[in-house]
Amino acid sequence: MSYPPPGQQGYPPPYSGQGQPLPPGGYQPPPGQVGFQPHPGFVPPGGQPGYQPQGYQQPGYQPQGYQPQGYQPQGYPPPGGYGQPIAAQPTSGGTPAVTGGWMNMPQGNPNVPPGLEYLTTIDQLLVHQKVELLEAFTGFETQNKYTIKNSVGQKVYYAVEDSDCLTRNCCGPLRPFDMKILDNYKNEVIHLNRPLACDSCWFPCCLQNMEVSSPPGTVIGSIQQEWSILTPQFNIKNAAGDVVLKIEGPICTFSICGDVEFKILSKDGSSQVGKISKQWAGLLREAFTDADYFGITFPMDLDVKMKAVMMGACFLIDVMFFEKQGNRESDRPGMF
Repeated sequence: MSYPPPGQQGYPPPYSGQGQPLPPGGYQPPPGQVGFQPHPGFVPPGGQPGYQPQGYQQPGYQPQGYQPQGYQPQGYPPPGGYGQPIAAQPTSGGTPAVTGGWMNMPQGNPNVPPGLEYLTTIDQLLVHQKVELLEAFTGFETQNKYTIKNSVGQKVYYAVEDSDCLTRNCCGPLRPFDMKILDNYKNEVIHLNRPLACDSCWFPCCLQNMEVSSPPGTVIGSIQQEWSILTPQFNIKNAAGDVVLKIEGPICTFSICGDVEFKILSKDGSSQVGKISKQWAGLLREAFTDADYFGITFPMDLDVKMKAVMMGACFLIDVMFFEKQGNRESDRPGMF
């Protein structure tokens, strides 16, 4: 085929893309065909700006079905799968005291007071009292502080005594106090209240007791000292005042190179179901401080509210029998 067609004189020769006319017989698709690249000087018909040849793809265009990196379709399990352990418990306010060494909170139970979920999977607690250097060197009574851990050493709670300086140094082990038990986020989950009272068998009408609340303001139980001459005895009661468990201590509570055990008994006293033991903490710690170590064991299926009450019983026993006054031991045989 010759170019230009016969009878069409003056038809402009097509461009070759190099600015030169095509040789006779050469062919180039007309503008708009797929794959056609117009000459740099080409202007679309009518001078329409934004015109693009057929098949042109705009920058950033993605074909149908394209999935960007990291995209996960609905219902696809996250990396690592479901059921991963919770790294830290949710908080209703505040920030964690620390992030490491704390026990993970088990799944919530609507029948458990907030903050007591930890106790649902625990049958043993370790209570470590913090050493107060001012008290150790001067004998000046300071507020007691405790760390409460599970059997593998993970922190569960932190307990802080709330009392005034006058009663601590004048009343000693008999002093009234409140105890705040806090979780990892510094939320108060348990509150203990101990009024001023006697602990001797000579005053049967004014013996020791402690009230336990969780959450604070809602009473869940109490510890009541029973009158006895030889061995310390306590009743563990629920919120209704019914006896659930009993505690019986030894005749002598002196801690000499060994543990001192308080038995946790069934409500009729016929069988032992656990114990609160004051553990030997070493010669120097025992001789120069009253920072004690305790262990609490109880049945796994015990009501979590009663487990919280047992913690209160541990603090009451510590103050009654193992608290020094002016760095002087106050242990004595029996309840005299």
